[in-house]
Order: sequence, then C-alpha cells, then structure tokens
Amino acid sequence: MKTGRIVLAGGSGFLGKSLAQVLVARGCEVVVLTRQPSSQGGLAREVFWDGRQLGSWTESLDGADAVINLAGRSVNCRYNEANRAEINASRVDSVRVVGEAIRRCAHPPRVWIQSSSLAIYGDTGDRWCDESTPEGEGFPVDTCRLWEAAFNESPTPGVRRVLLRIGFVLGKEGGALQTMGRLTRLGLGGSAGSGRQYISWIHLADMNRIFAATLDREDLAGVFNVATPEPVTNAEFTGDLRRALRRPWSPPVPAWAVRIGCWLMRTEACLALTGRRCFPERLVRHGFSFRWPRLKDALGDLYAR
Repeated sequence: MKTGRIVLAGGSGFLGKSLAQVLVARGCEVVVLTRQPSSQGGLAREVFWDGRQLGSWTESLDGADAVINLAGRSVNCRYNEANRAEINASRVDSVRVVGEAIRRCAHPPRVWIQSSSLAIYGDTGDRWCDESTPEGEGFPVDTCRLWEAAFNESPTPGVRRVLLRIGFVLGKEGGALQTMGRLTRLGLGGSAGSGRQYISWIHLADMNRIFAATLDREDLAGVFNVATPEPVTNAEFTGDLRRALRRPWSPPVPAWAVRIGCWLMRTEACLALTGRRCFPERLVRHGFSFRWPRLKDALGDLYAR
C-alpha cells in the first residue's frame, strides 16, 4: 500500500477513526478534516473545516496521495424538516467543496474516494441489487440521489474517482451494531417487524481492506456496492447476534412496537423495518476476496475480542 498523505474529510466518525488507525499503522500521513479538531493530538493530524466553505484546510489536499470523503450527518434521527435539510446539506455541501478544492490544487490528489449508501436502492424486498439496479423511492433514496449527483457534477480531470455505496458496517465501537448489541444484551434482541427485510452488511476489517484496495489499485474506478456477498434477513441477523452474545431466544417485535420504540429513541422505524439485498458485483468481478463473508463468523470475530 502506498504511504503518502491521505486526507479523510469528515474522518472523525466511526468509519474514519478506524480507517485512520489502519492507515497510520501502514505508514501513511493522515490528515482528518473535522468540525471539532482535538486539542490532545493523536496519530492523525486534525484540521478544522466546516464542510461547506474553502479555507486553509485546502492546503492539506495539495500534493496529497488521496482524499476520502466520509462526511455526512448521521441518519439515526427523526426525519423532521430541519433534520432532513441538515442530512442532505451535510453531504451535498461537503462533496461540492471537496471537488472545488481539488480543482484548485497545483498537485491534486491522484484519487478521490467518495462515500454513499446502499440505501439508494430503496426497500427492495428479496430482489437482488447490483450496481446497475435502478434507484428506489423515499427520503433515504432522495438523499443518496442528491449526494451522488453532487459527486457526478463535481468534475476533477486527471483524478481517479471511486464511489462506494456502503452497507451496514459491523464494528463494536460504533454504528448500528453497537445499539443492537446493547438491546440484545437487555433481552430485546428479537427480529423487527416481519423479519424478512434484508441487511447487506460488511465487517469493519473488510471495509478497511476495500478502502485500501481502492487507494492502491488504479483499475478500481466508478461505483461499487460495499457489502458481503451473503446478505441476511433481519431474523437471521438478530438470531446470529443473540448466539454471538450468548443470549436466549427473544420474541419478534411487531412493526407497531418498533415504531413506538424508535419514536422513544428519537429515530426512524424505517431504519429497522426496511432493507435491501445487495451484491458487490463489481468488487467480486475485480477479484476482491472478503475475509469475513459469513455473518456468524464475522460476529464471532468481533465479540471474541
């Protein structure tokens, strides 16, 4: 893996922190663009940006090996008007300003890796989705459509461009698994609604290996679904999670109870009640091998540590 300077825009979240550790361990200089730089220092250098305007942070991109944009407000919230606007703006504005900064570089990064989400396919039932599947419907789809349009409309000539549609990333230190694990330990680990909605997931270690591959390999460009080739239903996922945590069977939670629970937790029930069955067609075609393709093994690895 190349060991130049890697800029992580919005890199202070769950994915960014894990990726920064991996990159630093491999000898990279890592610069994290964040709204709240830490005064305590760390392995990565943190630089202030607001995700909307050009500023002194753009100096970090000039001569960098790559920029990876992970910025975006969490969707784990109520979808009221204000939150919807912030969710969309945090994604669109960050993409727009990163593109503008790259175009102003005397020596632009050789690759721009941009995050997106498998949510662009909507709620697809048991139908398989690859990178050619049409977009779905609903607010999460609209957000992804705006997000990807901003990327496509920000040309950066001479820069290799990668768009990662990321699924449910499994890690104990953050993300949805942290919440699900906590609920399961409390005896609330039953399937949600029908339990038939699919979860397209990926182990955090494989997520970082995909970031590394897209940094290194000049043949990787364009759109990629990022999830294991073996998605599972919600019922299968919650069952494997209970077994990994050594918890007994829990009764299914009907959809109406999920909606009440999500309202109390100040989030949206669609995050639990909808899903998509995605296949990483282009990663597989390019020879990427998943270290943790099966959920049982992935959870066993995470919770054995």
